[in-house]
Amino acid sequence: MNLHDSLLPPHAEMVRAMLERDTAYEGVFFTAVKTTGIFCRPSCTARKPKPENVEFFAHADEAMSAGYRACLRCKPLDAAAIAPAWIQALLKAVDAEPDLRWTDALLLEQGIEPLKLRRWFKQHFGMTFHAYLRTRRLGIALGGIKEGISIDNAAFDSGYESLSGFRDAFVKSFHITPGRAAHSEPLLFTRLTTPLGPMLAMAERRGLVLLEFLDRPALTREIEELQQRYGYTVAPGHNPHLQQIETELADYFAGKLTSFSVPLHMPGSAFAVRVWAELEKIPYGETRSYGNIATALGSPGASRAVGLANGQNRLAIVIPCHRVIGADGSLTGYGGGQPRKAFLLRLEKAAVQVSLPLAF
Repeated sequence: MNLHDSLLPPHAEMVRAMLERDTAYEGVFFTAVKTTGIFCRPSCTARKPKPENVEFFAHADEAMSAGYRACLRCKPLDAAAIAPAWIQALLKAVDAEPDLRWTDALLLEQGIEPLKLRRWFKQHFGMTFHAYLRTRRLGIALGGIKEGISIDNAAFDSGYESLSGFRDAFVKSFHITPGRAAHSEPLLFTRLTTPLGPMLAMAERRGLVLLEFLDRPALTREIEELQQRYGYTVAPGHNPHLQQIETELADYFAGKLTSFSVPLHMPGSAFAVRVWAELEKIPYGETRSYGNIATALGSPGASRAVGLANGQNRLAIVIPCHRVIGADGSLTGYGGGQPRKAFLLRLEKAAVQVSLPLAF
């Protein structure tokens, strides 16, 4: 699966969606008006600008980095935190009837344009809707195999008429045979929308394992490491940990949550685990330098090693590596990009200031 397929829709299609206030493109792109310096959701009810005065961005932070401010009417930073209603309804229907075959004809009956759906899933999941359904069914089969169901029954329950077809599809999706999968740990993933762009969340039975921005350059390498070094088999799906982080992230971006409680599972080297544990201790709204963390670990000369472990953190925001800055107060590097790091620090600082009692 291509998790980095984040290309914008064709320019003409974005112009049409903007002019028609098409809610199907919520979260897919943002419109920025050059003459006003404001960026909006595609469905904003404000008077539409001339197309030649508009530029489009895939993520809200890109628009902010370009100098645009959020529209006060449609509030794009708030609205980006949820998928459009028609996508939410479709995913609920898929969860309710996982065996239902969603043909294009059935989608049209539900008022869903198959081409729009294909583009939305390619933009946010890196695969088409039908590929998502196939992989999801295989993920259910994987869970059944782990619980002791025979490979034959798992294949037929997944809708495959031949074992060879099931095995080929299984290997293509998970890069492991069904027999070997019985001894692997399923790692379920889902895509989450946030004000700073889409994120990928992955969790197993013990807790959340990965939470990263989809455009993070190191994401593919991180997933490959989880598969090859730690034996995970990756599949789309949901579990209580993924549901919990979705709720907690929304509260965090709303300034209502200062500490995450979702269970975590963080495979890594002994030193990296110690660094991550120290990151968790940094209070909300505060920062620490790499030297501060090295000293807290009893290794004051290990700032460079701390920086390396900091960059290996797979749980963005939850393990707050964004709160680590340079000794001179500079933002330094951040896997999700410095604009996002600056945004997160501003968000936390503003929330802390709002919570402080007024002095008279």
